[in-house]
Amino acid sequence: MSKEVKSESVSLCPLGTAAAPEQEPLCIFGTGDFGRSLGQRLLQSGYKVVYGSRRPHSCDPLPQGAQVMSHAAAAQSASVVILCIHREHYDFLETLAPQLKGKVLVDVSNNLKKNVYPEANAEYLHKLIPGAHVVKALNTLSAWVLQNGPSDASRQVYLCGNNVVAKQTVAEMATKLGFTVLDRGSLTAARELEDFPLQLFPEWRLPLRLAISLSAFFFIYVVITDVVYAYVKNGKDISFRIMVSLANKVFPIVSLIMLSLCYLPGVIAAFLQLYRGTKYRRFPDWLDRWMLCRKQLGLIALGFASLHVLYTLIIPIRYYVRFRLAANTISQIKENRTSEFDTDVAWRSDSYLSMGILGFGFYVVLGITSLPSVSNALSWREFSFIQSKLGYVTLFFCTFHTYLYGWNRFLFPSSYKWYTPSAYMLCLVVPSVVIVLKLLLLLPCVDHRLVRIRQGWERTDPEEDSNKSLLK
Repeated sequence: MSKEVKSESVSLCPLGTAAAPEQEPLCIFGTGDFGRSLGQRLLQSGYKVVYGSRRPHSCDPLPQGAQVMSHAAAAQSASVVILCIHREHYDFLETLAPQLKGKVLVDVSNNLKKNVYPEANAEYLHKLIPGAHVVKALNTLSAWVLQNGPSDASRQVYLCGNNVVAKQTVAEMATKLGFTVLDRGSLTAARELEDFPLQLFPEWRLPLRLAISLSAFFFIYVVITDVVYAYVKNGKDISFRIMVSLANKVFPIVSLIMLSLCYLPGVIAAFLQLYRGTKYRRFPDWLDRWMLCRKQLGLIALGFASLHVLYTLIIPIRYYVRFRLAANTISQIKENRTSEFDTDVAWRSDSYLSMGILGFGFYVVLGITSLPSVSNALSWREFSFIQSKLGYVTLFFCTFHTYLYGWNRFLFPSSYKWYTPSAYMLCLVVPSVVIVLKLLLLLPCVDHRLVRIRQGWERTDPEEDSNKSLLK
């Protein structure tokens, strides 16, 4: 049988390597979407592939150049067997225990839910075929990734197993397919690997919850202070403003707060290092988690800023705006009066719009450079300059844009409906604090100390110095 396999597989060798030794094929159990995509990718990488199937003569079309055999024959012809089948169909493998003894079994299966079975699929497979070397790998990939090649987001694959040689064999195969391999240790880590594909936006949960909470709070706040207040105090129904006007108040508020929350943990970390006098002590867990989700916070902030821009662009075509302009024009004609041009208002309006445009432009630059395809083309210094220094410039422009929007409204009692501040005043608290703290860090005396700490300098304890002098 092995002679027959070799004679049929000679055509798979690259041109110009006729004198090279025959390569042992890789065996794949399962002819579904994932199995076919993996086989095609292996063939493109120079491997020989043989499929094991229950119906070798009537299975679906397979990649050109691959062979199809029965499970027993296919397992006998290869030392590495990749199981592209669900756990529910593992039972037939017990009958193949003699053929699979000493083989490397690669388990790529996943479950639909967590904790469906008492043990991981790979651990169950190890109990089922104790004579084989089970390796959990490739389960975080999809058929689409295998067909189109790994992108930056899906280039890393995990594996675990009890046999070092078996893991090395699988790691070499994955590397040849274009993936980066991360060894998670023994087979006891298989459950963790099988839970990875079941996680839905794990890094986005905290930022999304925060964005939803802020949106809900400020939406309810502006409804109460605008719509409900107008109805209770003046008997006016302006509920129609909820869809556009109030939404266009909430979007920039949430965007500015989320953007400031991207840079607040860095400021806190800097002051913590100054207080401790060293960079070698770990940050608190809450600060670590906060800093790890800064990218997601920034992208969500950019999304809200984009919504604010779109909602602002439709203002001229709204019925309410067109009606107010027409009514005001007719009123001036009837009363035979004209409005005088106010230079101060023109300056403030143009400055307000200019700051908003510049802020959103820098916002977009930050979002683009956070994309893996762009950030990979930048050096660390370039990436740090854009995300840090340009980020603070963006925060300043957006905050200044909001200050110009409010201008001197905080001086008028009418801005405090039911003795509560306007929503834009509340949203200025966090970014203003971040900017002030950052300015303090930029003071030469503070910045010099912080740079020294980040270069490895540590502040010595006076008690330790006295003890050292006594010992001498």
